Amino acid sequence: MRGRLSGTNAAAVVDHWAAYGVDVADRPAAPLDFAALFGRTAPVVLEIGFGMGTATAAMAAADPGRDYLATEVHVPGLGNLLRLAVDARLSNLRVARGDALDLLRHQIPPGSLDAVHLFFPDPWPKVRHHKRRLVQPAHVALLRSRLRPGGTLWMATDWAEYAASALAALRADPELVNLHADYAPRPPQRPVTKFERRGLRAGRAVRDLAFRRAAEAVAARGGDQAG
Repeated sequence: MRGRLSGTNAAAVVDHWAAYGVDVADRPAAPLDFAALFGRTAPVVLEIGFGMGTATAAMAAADPGRDYLATEVHVPGLGNLLRLAVDARLSNLRVARGDALDLLRHQIPPGSLDAVHLFFPDPWPKVRHHKRRLVQPAHVALLRSRLRPGGTLWMATDWAEYAASALAALRADPELVNLHADYAPRPPQRPVTKFERRGLRAGRAVRDLAFRRAAEAVAARGGDQAG
C-alpha cells in the first residue's frame, strides 16, 4: 500500500478497522450485506477515491439518512477518514481499502446503490494511460449496473479532456440519463476539496456530471448482470 501514515492515523487504522473497515476482495467473493455492515437498512452511496476524506466525512455528516461506503487505496487517507469518522461518531460511514473496480465487480450487488460519487478521480492525462481511467466505455456498464433504477452517478473533475470523454461515455450508455443538457451546475452539497482548490488555482474549470439510471430500460431487460 502506498504512502505513510502519521502516528494518529496509524492508530486509527489499528483501533477502528474492525468496526469501520472493509477489505476489498481481488477475486469473486460474497457480496456485501449492507444492512449488516451499517446496522440498518438505508440507501447506500459508494464514494470512489476520497483522498484524505475531509469532504466525505462532511457529506456523510450532512446526510444521515443515507449510508456511505468510501473506498481508497491511499493509506494516509484511509487512516485520516477513519479518525474523522470516529471523532464525529459517524455511524453511517464505512471505509473500504482496495481497488474500486474489484469492489464493484466482486462485492457490490447489482442494483444495490443509491448513488456513486467520483469526485476528482485521477485524470491519467497521458494518452497512453487513458485506459486506467475509471470512467471510460469499458467500465460504464459496471458502474451503472450497481445503481438501483433511479440511482445517480455524480462525477466532478477539473480536467477538461477527461470531463468531455466521461460525458461521451456516460451518454452512450442506453440506461443512463443525463440530468442536464451537458454538464451539471455545481451542487451546493458537494464540499470544496483540496483537489478542486488546486485545479482552480491552476486556472482549470471544474465540471460536474450527473446521470441517473433509467427505470424503464431495466424493467424491459428484466435485470442486469454486468460485471
